[in-house]
Amino acid sequence: MAEKEVLITYENLYDLLRREKMRPEIQKLSENFFTEVLEYLNNKKAILDSQQKKDNIFASAEVEKTRTQMKNIQKILKDLYEKRESKILQQALISSRNSGNHDTSGMLPEEQVMFRSLLDQLNLYRSNILFNVLQCSLPGVQKPKDLKIGSEKEDNSTLKIQIISDMPEFVGPDLNAYGPFKKEDIKEFPADVAEHLINNKQGLVIR
Repeated sequence: MAEKEVLITYENLYDLLRREKMRPEIQKLSENFFTEVLEYLNNKKAILDSQQKKDNIFASAEVEKTRTQMKNIQKILKDLYEKRESKILQQALISSRNSGNHDTSGMLPEEQVMFRSLLDQLNLYRSNILFNVLQCSLPGVQKPKDLKIGSEKEDNSTLKIQIISDMPEFVGPDLNAYGPFKKEDIKEFPADVAEHLINNKQGLVIR
């Protein structure tokens, strides 16, 4: 039985990134690129798991080498995504401004969805802002209810909460770390964090 061809390697990922950086147009990738990348990453994770189970003097060096390679792979994938993302954004801008045909043949299916969504939004705002102004009308755009603009103050309100049971450290909705806490601790939290605790039956408001 023939061995399955390895479609993604560290070397060809690096080469894909190099070409994406060097050439102005978005580069053609396999339509199954993300599936192939996931298979490659899962392969590497399986190798790392296997190495971590070994108990010999070479194991730690192997583990560290594989971990470093995993980090490098993730960095390459991030850079590749962001380089292609920039090109897609630029193409959407050009297409919106020129109202012409747009070539999406180099984009992955998921990227084509991103492109069309960006283009739709750009066209919408171009029509509602620029077209209205050129027609001597005010822009027809409404601010979303949860959007803060200009000098509007941020919501800095806080609530005093009594902790209902012992809690380990957690990350709140504001992405800050809180805790750990003991049962009946009384602490002051930002309103959104307090609401999170109340909704999850982990805290009570102190009046």
